[in-house]
Amino acid sequence: MINIDLLVISGPNLNLLGRREPDIYGRKSLEEIYSKIKNQSKKNNLNVECIQSNSESKIIKLIHEATNNVKAIIINPGAFTHTSIAIRDALSVFDGKIIEVHLSNPHDREKFRHLSLISGVSSGVIAGFGENSYYLAIEAVKLLLNMDKTNE
Repeated sequence: MINIDLLVISGPNLNLLGRREPDIYGRKSLEEIYSKIKNQSKKNNLNVECIQSNSESKIIKLIHEATNNVKAIIINPGAFTHTSIAIRDALSVFDGKIIEVHLSNPHDREKFRHLSLISGVSSGVIAGFGENSYYLAIEAVKLLLNMDKTNE
């Protein structure tokens, strides 16, 4: 993962997309979503790497490795959104843009899902648009990176 523009990280249970509660999370698999992310990123001249992990420690390691090597992270932390101070701490050291994404709208769900430990260290949050949350996040990354170029 040396000098890529965008790292997309999907957390626990997102490998089950298309099978797990499709009325909430949609019917597309993560592989299908990642394929579209790669195509959209290529059209936007963004070199992207997409990774899913159910392991908190692996996600933290990915974020550590991204520092100084990646311009932006799109992260769907899954259940770690509400529980992982460690992922939040890793993201707080990351020197690029961070977009937190969620397929569903956490505020329209169970009360325990209303708290995000990640939002406070994110450049922005996109939630509730199904798979389109990821695609909207790519547009947000492009906008933020272009704003940085303009301000140089």
